[in-house]
Amino acid sequence: MIKAGIIGGAGYTAGELIRILINHPDVEIVFVNSSSNAGNKITDVHAGLLGETNLIFTDQLSLNEIDVLFFCTAHGDTKKFIENHPLPERLKVIDLSMDYRIKNDNHNFIYGLPELNRKHIIKASHIANPGCFATAIQLALLPLAKNLLLNSTIHVNAITGSTGAGQKPSATSHFSWRNDNISIYKPFTHQHLAEIKQSLNQLQNSFNTDIDFIPVRGNFSRGIFATSYLACNINIEEIKRIYNEYYDDHSFVFITDKNPDLKQVINTNKCLIHLEKYDDKLLIVSMIDNLLKGASGQAVHNMNLLFGLEETVGLRLKPSAF
Repeated sequence: MIKAGIIGGAGYTAGELIRILINHPDVEIVFVNSSSNAGNKITDVHAGLLGETNLIFTDQLSLNEIDVLFFCTAHGDTKKFIENHPLPERLKVIDLSMDYRIKNDNHNFIYGLPELNRKHIIKASHIANPGCFATAIQLALLPLAKNLLLNSTIHVNAITGSTGAGQKPSATSHFSWRNDNISIYKPFTHQHLAEIKQSLNQLQNSFNTDIDFIPVRGNFSRGIFATSYLACNINIEEIKRIYNEYYDDHSFVFITDKNPDLKQVINTNKCLIHLEKYDDKLLIVSMIDNLLKGASGQAVHNMNLLFGLEETVGLRLKPSAF
């Protein structure tokens, strides 16, 4: 059994991670660390797990007793922790924050997008889990980058559920504000742009065009629905062939000819992609569950790869389609 520890256990992503791991046939959760909840039952915070676990939050760190450590921490906190706590050399680390997503000579984290870096993840010890918007947008564009077809401005509009803002209440996640409402935030400047561009450059060295990204707050709980478009003079049949070829040996990305809807991916680790051509414009629709494929599901996918498991173990989840 893979023995796992979780730091930062009270948030939405931690709740989903716990839910997956307690049902994973090859994993035992040794501890869930949360200093503010130490001594309380996991189900006091994650009520949806009532009847599924008797785990208790702890403020202890039994790092020598685990094989993999998940960080479900606020941005900046993982880096602080690692700088102040020597980690056992054999310990695998999967960080769900953005602290190590950008390549740097000062760390050895591999960017954990399996559809891009699977062969590197398998050999790694430290994984930087991608951001949720970044995952949906990269999966929409990677096949084009692989074929050197990103040569014009990329326009992206992506709408996310309120869980993307985290569990801590805020003015823009409060029900009475969010319900029946919609707004943009961080237009053209969202922090996930850096990791998106890094990945596209990895496949297409010549990539230097703009990504005009407009993030949108949606009036629903979970999921990301992204629409991207760009100039492309390749016919739609060839485009579909390129996408199907790229994702042929990947377990969670599916190309669909039917115009999909967000509920098809909620509660799953899937990404659905739909392609349409309008004159010289290519439209790419991509959608994921921000808490699963965009966070905890992808983290478990990375764990499976790190430990040589079949990559879909523990992640065969039914979508909440109705």
